[in-house]
Amino acid sequence: MSESLLPLKGTFKIWNGLVKSGNDISLDLELEIYKKIINITNVGEHYYWILDLETAQFDFMSANVTDMLGYPQEECTLNFILGLIHPDDLPYFIRFEAKVVAFFSTLTPDDCFKYKVRYDYRLRKSDGEYLRILHQVITFSSTDEGGINKTLGIHTDINHIKPEGIPVLSFIGLEGNPSYVNVGEEEEETLLPTKEVVSVREKEIVRYLIQGLNSSEIAKKLHISQHTVKNHRRNILAKTQTGSTAELVSKAIKAGWV
Repeated sequence: MSESLLPLKGTFKIWNGLVKSGNDISLDLELEIYKKIINITNVGEHYYWILDLETAQFDFMSANVTDMLGYPQEECTLNFILGLIHPDDLPYFIRFEAKVVAFFSTLTPDDCFKYKVRYDYRLRKSDGEYLRILHQVITFSSTDEGGINKTLGIHTDINHIKPEGIPVLSFIGLEGNPSYVNVGEEEEETLLPTKEVVSVREKEIVRYLIQGLNSSEIAKKLHISQHTVKNHRRNILAKTQTGSTAELVSKAIKAGWV
């Protein structure tokens, strides 16, 4: 490991805190389904992977990592990707991963599947420029002892949404679970659930807006009237204090509403 990656040795040890023995409890979903989920919940350029925490190696890395970062797919190992993190963002990455382990250690094996980790940092592209990415990870495989064996992650280009600023960590609750947004860096921090700004139905509509669908198309997807969709859209803009769909999409991604 190069000298620039020496601090990351500690990160690998941190991840060991999530790996426990026990019978496997893998999500019963094929990779193609994951691709659909990814397309629904993200906007912009992205690539995704499956990480084995026991070996600290990728089981899979999507080919579009080359389109986004400029490096050949076969070169994009875990060590390689971690080595691309901006030096100023590396301390955040290490601290955030420690908080992730601490948070998931409090969850039941079933609840491990019901939270998404999200934070941002910068990665160096092959041309030397830095790209801010949104790092999102969900549990892919767990055990009945509460260990996490594998995770599914995605990196989305958010350079146009957050060109600068410090990295921010959030735990996004799925299936109605509470979210913890913009978690601080204090070592002994009591996490308080973040008040939901938009409802479950409104989040569905925001996801479709992110995909570029209009009110008529959303109405067909949700089997409701176009008038109802338009009412929802007006309410969403008012509740989120945004003045346009573009502003709403940007704010939704930053705040982790979707």
